[in-house]
Amino acid sequence: MLGTRSLKAICCGVMVAFAGVSYAAKDLIDPEVEARVDGIMSTLTLEQKIAQMIQPEIQYVTPDQVRKYGFGSVLNGGGSFPNKNKQATVAEWVALADELYLASIDTSEGNAGIPIMWGTDAVHGHNNVVGATIFPHNIGLGAARNPELIEQIGAATSREVRATGIDGIFAPTVAIVKDNRWGRTYESYSDRPDIVADYAEAVVRGLQSENMVATAKHFVGDGGTFRGIDRGDTRLSLEELLEQHAGGYETALREGVMSVMASFNSWNGKKIHGSKTILTDVLKDRLGFDGFIISDWNGIGEVAGCSNSDCVQAINAGMDMVMVPEDWEALYHNMLDQVANGDIPMSRIDDAVRRILRVKVLAGIMDKPLPSSAVLDASVIGQASHREIARQAVRESLVLLKNNDQVLPLKRGQSILVVGSAANDIGQQSGGWTITWQGTGNQNSDFPGAQSILQGIESVAAEKGAEVTYSPSGHYSQRPDVAVVVFGETPYAEGQGDIDSLNFGAEHPAGQQLLQALQSDGIPTVAVFLTGRPMWVNPELNASDAFVVAWLPGTEGIGVADVLFAEPGSDFDFKGRLSFNWPAIDVHPTNPDLPVASVLFPYGYGLTLESEETLRDDLNEQPLLQRAQAEQVIFDARTFDPWLMAVGDNSDWEIPVNSKFVRSAEGAVEVRSVDVNVQEDARQVRFGNASVGVAQVYWYSQAPLDFSSWGESGAYLTLNYRVDQAPEGDVAVRMDCEYPCTGEVPFADVLAAAAVGEWQEASIPLACFADRGSDLSQINAPLVIASAKPLTMTLKRVAISSEATPESVVNCQ
Repeated sequence: MLGTRSLKAICCGVMVAFAGVSYAAKDLIDPEVEARVDGIMSTLTLEQKIAQMIQPEIQYVTPDQVRKYGFGSVLNGGGSFPNKNKQATVAEWVALADELYLASIDTSEGNAGIPIMWGTDAVHGHNNVVGATIFPHNIGLGAARNPELIEQIGAATSREVRATGIDGIFAPTVAIVKDNRWGRTYESYSDRPDIVADYAEAVVRGLQSENMVATAKHFVGDGGTFRGIDRGDTRLSLEELLEQHAGGYETALREGVMSVMASFNSWNGKKIHGSKTILTDVLKDRLGFDGFIISDWNGIGEVAGCSNSDCVQAINAGMDMVMVPEDWEALYHNMLDQVANGDIPMSRIDDAVRRILRVKVLAGIMDKPLPSSAVLDASVIGQASHREIARQAVRESLVLLKNNDQVLPLKRGQSILVVGSAANDIGQQSGGWTITWQGTGNQNSDFPGAQSILQGIESVAAEKGAEVTYSPSGHYSQRPDVAVVVFGETPYAEGQGDIDSLNFGAEHPAGQQLLQALQSDGIPTVAVFLTGRPMWVNPELNASDAFVVAWLPGTEGIGVADVLFAEPGSDFDFKGRLSFNWPAIDVHPTNPDLPVASVLFPYGYGLTLESEETLRDDLNEQPLLQRAQAEQVIFDARTFDPWLMAVGDNSDWEIPVNSKFVRSAEGAVEVRSVDVNVQEDARQVRFGNASVGVAQVYWYSQAPLDFSSWGESGAYLTLNYRVDQAPEGDVAVRMDCEYPCTGEVPFADVLAAAAVGEWQEASIPLACFADRGSDLSQINAPLVIASAKPLTMTLKRVAISSEATPESVVNCQ
């Protein structure tokens, strides 16, 4: 049972009162440990100390460079793997851990010989590793109301991470979300501090088993930014900031979490990565935190006046370990100079290194042997006992919002139609931070041992004597007794998951269409909604007889089936209760002019199979946010539904762009993710192998779309781009419609006229493509860029727009 604590008087000292009970951070200082750290510190040069503070990423640093510089840690970011191989085996992960360890303890080139620490974002299981157990995302776990289960999940995750030779986990996220439009909402257990506080200590206890270093993140206020904008501004007094957002840190610190990650967001206009008030005065001094503070990915570069490789302010504010994936060498030399000239006091360096070494001693890293000689057996990855924990977590997280006429449970002997492509998509049901950073580009084959929701329903139905037919489109030849429609959000992660409206159907109409079609046929419908946040789904609720919020359940889709077939009142009956309010309107209720009745289902709501409540089918379907269709976004930091991105040349014209770096079959064109404003928010395209012939990069859809109304209204294909290397030959921009239908606009002159390295906007009238052969009613590739000669350009945004600035319009007459 969760407590009902409320945070009080957090600003006024190390001791903090929750409903009258005082807590303090666990004392990580042990005399024997400190004596050992003293001995190590006395032998270190300035160069060796600064190396302990720098954390490069495994794609951008080699074991030889670790040997040379003696870095204290490395990380693998989301979607980063040994040898850049998404399918890397456990043995390959361990082999890289061995190489890095041996390099770190090799003193032949002058490093200190201190064993390296490797950190990873294992936020819902060891989610970077193929075959790992993927647990429900935190929002689902919050609905489960079971701290003991959360501790088991933390311990299971720790064991799977240990099996790959890694000893640090960038989890738990203990954000308290104030605006569900934030793209990281699913990383939060709740918008209520009491749930987050109870869960934080439980998961830290589990994660820090196996001598693992857990990291509470992101300190502080990441869930409270204005309008839910990722890395945005949290506008509160210090007392309000800590009272509303620090509850999870209090219990995580009490449990002895050894690392805390600073938050990307600003606090009243100033980046927390550069805030001495937050990092030192509050976290270290007032809350008594003795571990180390680590920055987020290139987070120091977002501090005013700083760059990724140069930020005195962040170090002096209290940053101990700097996550600097690529620019580590420049940061290393800059910090040496800044200490030498007095910009960074030596006392600040000593404090940071002492904290890092303290954690390494406490976690056993200073004494660890070669990883391959000490890791848990590879069979730990995805082992049956872990999958059973995940299956239980799925069962307990499901929330039943509606069950009119007792459509659920599914029954013995029924003919069941399962509908929707999401029903058989393990990647979609797992969400972001799953193998790849954004969770995109995955196939069911990337999840050995896992079960989709469809597979789970088929398995349980076979035991129950029910018959299952699968139809992604909802078509059927024999009338079913009931239809289970699985639909929801497609995967996203930070930044790219931010939205303007909570109106789910505005961007994803397929679920509503499937439900309404079945409803019109008189077939009882069970909606299973996959989502990372509460959303406005009134039309979908009206079109369903039963409505189940499955959140993002992970790899054990059979847990969903367990509950759909459960006996009323049994252990598998619905246990999930909302840990957020469910909206009655599509706009987040931060505007005082909005109606008071903004909550459809309150916090704590959730039916069981025995509940007699019914929900009327006439919920208001009129969204408050009346948005004229001013544009259709194709790409903006991420590729939007229903579009997919691909490259091609003469050997293979359709190679999906589903990772950070993709090359066409003959190497004629390459696409890589690059950072412009935030992490991986743009795609750099390089045409280079002129001997191959024409190559292309393009966005396409599985089925053609009708753009004729856009054409009739005078709309444009708008590109935000930067020329990095001017074209050496012809470049074509095409809009394709089922080969050989196409319309082509020459684009080399536009690119050649652009200043290299400066951002540009080009708006090509759709009429240009129509005049050159495109059938705007049958567009399946709205943008194709083709070249046979060298060219490098970066694309930041692609959209069909109803308006354009006059200077951006391309004259194609």
